[in-house]
Amino acid sequence: MASTPAILPKVLRAVQKLYPIALADKTWDNTGLLLEAPISHKPCANGVSRVLLTIDLTTAVAEEALKEGSGVSVIVAYHPIIFRGLKSLTMKDTQQRSLLRLAAAGISVYAPHTAVDAAVGGVNDWLADGVSGGREHEEKREVLQNGTKVEGHEDGGMGRLVELKEPLELTELVKRVKKLTGLKYVQVARPRSLEKVKTIAICAGSGGSLFRGVQADCFFTGELGHHETLATIENGMSAIICGHTNTERGFLAAVMQPRLEELLKVEEEKIEVVVSEDDRDPVEIM
Repeated sequence: MASTPAILPKVLRAVQKLYPIALADKTWDNTGLLLEAPISHKPCANGVSRVLLTIDLTTAVAEEALKEGSGVSVIVAYHPIIFRGLKSLTMKDTQQRSLLRLAAAGISVYAPHTAVDAAVGGVNDWLADGVSGGREHEEKREVLQNGTKVEGHEDGGMGRLVELKEPLELTELVKRVKKLTGLKYVQVARPRSLEKVKTIAICAGSGGSLFRGVQADCFFTGELGHHETLATIENGMSAIICGHTNTERGFLAAVMQPRLEELLKVEEEKIEVVVSEDDRDPVEIM
């Protein structure tokens, strides 16, 4: 039997250099190596091994990795496929079936999740850059919660609060969000009194709990509960809501893929980083 894939520790070093596991919120999140395959996966015919990036490790994404000749040795899945304790591993459960099949094929799984959220240059900074146009257009940028002491990420933490140098029309902000996320439609909640936006609170994924007590002209997030949205409007604030994973998915190709590739270039093995073609938002607007 082959040994644990030699590529795995190299991928882990690269991912954790960008998104140190110490940044993750371990009080609830399950960040880290979730599946360590006991055997090596075969590389492509040209000797290339691949790292597959995805937001969710669905059955479709697992099938993509398991295709003959895919060369996928490691899946980096932003959301942890194992979140709560497992009492069994069976083929009846779709997620467990994927894990068993991946292990048998020599494919390991790592989930960086909230480490990517909190990192400097992580998903929330990507969202902030996209709506502000870059730090040169900002008065200041702060974290909303849990500032870190991790070396290189002293300015990191959960969420971002951006104050623009010049206020924007809400309609212009919506256009920027659509361009950044690639969405044709987003949900917008706005009070009648709002004219322009100068401060924007940002949270990839679900921002409801993180925005509690935060004052900003606009909340930009993937999810906001009904009563949270009502309270936002009642307090004279607006919200742009895109769907949970739509605030995260574009980050993979725009930032994570090229940064990982750059770090893995120094390795002796031929390692490619690819973004899943089968990962998608589970909900679509018809």
